[in-house]
Amino acid sequence: MWLLDKMLSRLVRKGRLIVTDHDGREYAYGPGGDVGFGEAIRIRFTDKGAALHVGRYPQVGAGEAYMDGRLVIEPPNDIRDLVHFVGLNAEADPEAHLRPRGPLRKLGFHLASKIDSYNNQRAARRNAEHTYNLTRRLYELFLDEDRQYTMAYYRDPDISLEQAQLDKKAHIAAKLYLQKGKSSGMKVLDIGCGWGGLALYLHKHYDVDVLGVALAPDQIEFCRERAAEAGVSDRVKFELMDYRDVEGQFDRITSVGLLEHVGTPQYPAFFQHTHRLLKADGVMFSHCCGRARGPGVTDGWTRKYIFPGGYIPALSELVTESEKAGWQVMDVEAMRFHYSHTLEEWYRRTQLHREEITALYDERFYRMWEFYLAGAEQAFRHGGMVNWQLQYVKRRDAIPMTGDYVYEESARLRASDVAPEWHLAPEARAAAE
Repeated sequence: MWLLDKMLSRLVRKGRLIVTDHDGREYAYGPGGDVGFGEAIRIRFTDKGAALHVGRYPQVGAGEAYMDGRLVIEPPNDIRDLVHFVGLNAEADPEAHLRPRGPLRKLGFHLASKIDSYNNQRAARRNAEHTYNLTRRLYELFLDEDRQYTMAYYRDPDISLEQAQLDKKAHIAAKLYLQKGKSSGMKVLDIGCGWGGLALYLHKHYDVDVLGVALAPDQIEFCRERAAEAGVSDRVKFELMDYRDVEGQFDRITSVGLLEHVGTPQYPAFFQHTHRLLKADGVMFSHCCGRARGPGVTDGWTRKYIFPGGYIPALSELVTESEKAGWQVMDVEAMRFHYSHTLEEWYRRTQLHREEITALYDERFYRMWEFYLAGAEQAFRHGGMVNWQLQYVKRRDAIPMTGDYVYEESARLRASDVAPEWHLAPEARAAAE
């Protein structure tokens, strides 16, 4: 316990944390006072080695100890409270207290992160299948009705997740500079198409032909089923394909939640190849998670359990590599707290379906998912994470002189749709029963 005691004594400067070791000894940290989690957060270690495991390598050890039931949070608090409590106390530099200490550990951590992000085509396919080939039912239980597994656009924090995701698609479509009645027949490439929602949305509103590509077989199968059900399989097509194998010319290119999986070693190839694919007067749009404090590394727990090969880029990395490939960056928007609201709702929906998720997998998987969502929310709420939206062109005259068109078009799109209700809402389930 001595190593963890040393770390927590430095870290906890707000509120109060009480730790009970396996032998019943209590350790208290912080000055006290309610900082949003009650009088004190109480945690307990269930075996002799648990505290040491967390203290030696907090980024991996804390998550693993919680997953394995070696770290227990006492009611009324839960893992989200604990993660946010740590984030609140480390707000000035949220990763400082969690990084490995000592020159050899630091070197090993950075090397492992860099090697892991070298996503050649074989590694990219393997990583995508690890992340997205979980059961369809899991994603249905916590995502919105359209299965958007990226940041929702919360123009008002009190709106539903379904409305926020619909507003996100309107915001993206407007930045692609597609025009109703004028863009019919244009060719759009959607790299990392997810479960097909954006591709179908763009076809519905602009009558464009869309090719969506991704590397997870079940995602592509689901996308094709959606296109067939909508009767648009001839216009909205989905292929199990690496973006590096795409050929042809496109009027618009979009990637949402894709660059986090590309890896910095592959940025030159990504920007060069997409530059070849876009027509001279075209527009490319990219939406990804981002770092607001400059380049960094992916924490070991996330690399191991959630997004192997993943890396969240800094704006400087995206702009520098795109400029080398000949792109001109026309617009950058930092989406600051939208993802924290999204993740909070995903966490809430996950908790509503604890029994079913545990039955689908097991208790360890459920706790892993809780820890992932809580940690991600903390990073976007208290840490240095944002979402970047970038607009790229080859020619500056590809878009209008001012950005008014973005807000005018997104407003038009929002007025044209009504957000669906989540069919798994508690009141809906109660009515069905």
